[in-house]
Amino acid sequence: MPAPGELIMIAPRRGKPPKHFIDLDVQERRAAVSDLGLPVFRADQISRQWFSRLSFDPAEWSDISPRDAEVVQQNLLPQLLAPVRQVSCDDDATIKSVWRLHDGSLVESVLMDYGDRVTICVSSQAGCGMNCPFCATGQAGLTRNLSAAEITQQVLNGSRWVRDLPDGHQRVSNVVFMGMGEPLANYSELVTTLRRLINPAPDGLGMSARGITVSTVGLVPRIRQLADEGMQVRLAVSLHAPDDELRDTLVPINTRWPIAEVLDAAWHFGNTTGRRVSIEYALIRDINDQAERARELARLLRGQRVHVNLIPLNPTPGSIWTASRRRDERTFVKILRDAGISTTVRDTRGQEIDGACGQLAAVTEATPK
Repeated sequence: MPAPGELIMIAPRRGKPPKHFIDLDVQERRAAVSDLGLPVFRADQISRQWFSRLSFDPAEWSDISPRDAEVVQQNLLPQLLAPVRQVSCDDDATIKSVWRLHDGSLVESVLMDYGDRVTICVSSQAGCGMNCPFCATGQAGLTRNLSAAEITQQVLNGSRWVRDLPDGHQRVSNVVFMGMGEPLANYSELVTTLRRLINPAPDGLGMSARGITVSTVGLVPRIRQLADEGMQVRLAVSLHAPDDELRDTLVPINTRWPIAEVLDAAWHFGNTTGRRVSIEYALIRDINDQAERARELARLLRGQRVHVNLIPLNPTPGSIWTASRRRDERTFVKILRDAGISTTVRDTRGQEIDGACGQLAAVTEATPK
């Protein structure tokens, strides 16, 4: 467990996974297949099986000979995610999956069916180095970065599960990088993953970039870099306080990049991509939920294309903090809306299975309530 305020900006290099077929771009896939002595067109066939048909077992591929499928399996398809535990709530509309990686590390993803859309929350790191004291993931420390294939496969597994539902959904419609880890601290793998999700078959899944949200605690240089990647994804900034003194405690990265720099980078992202920026703000009783802090937040955000997501603090083991009183939450919302700022209160879906915001800790047994 990291010391209070300690940041881990560079992930340990242990446990790096073997290269997987979906880590590779189209040209690299063709070269890899050719190096195995197989026809180059096999690469496109494998890509279509993986991304279009969501078929991950070469033994089931009817368009590839068993001999070639075995060669591909042994050389290009190491296991990415082994299921450990799956729990659900909300009449099975919310499903949390715990996955074991090749080195024994554990990560979690959460699938949420809202009826008209399906959202999956994915992890980008095993653990997290940002050490936010109210977040279970941050308190566990950082084990390692995930590969692009390990991140992408969380979405693909969710897509296959959704495809088989009786209510007609064909794919996951929204992806939020709000699971375990700080996505922008694993930048190169994040960008590769985004391209796998956005690019059309046979390169990727063909999702709309507008249905993808990347969350960050405020890694300013990476926010600016992501703005220039040319992808219409949405940025969500985990702000949680309107003043540097409090945010230094709640979000320790603030000691490196204070609020003014974070918001300046966020507005640059919004102006460059044309996308509205989301501000995430966990309401913590008597800590950051006072009316004067709502007014200060309104002052910071007024005049910008922004939406505020207020998050009732979700309980985590050993936490000394709790969610705001309902009356304080209502007052906070009213102040922001009266200032002309679009504001919603996020539901606490998944809380009872430790699958809500800030609760992901990749445990293999239920947390006692």
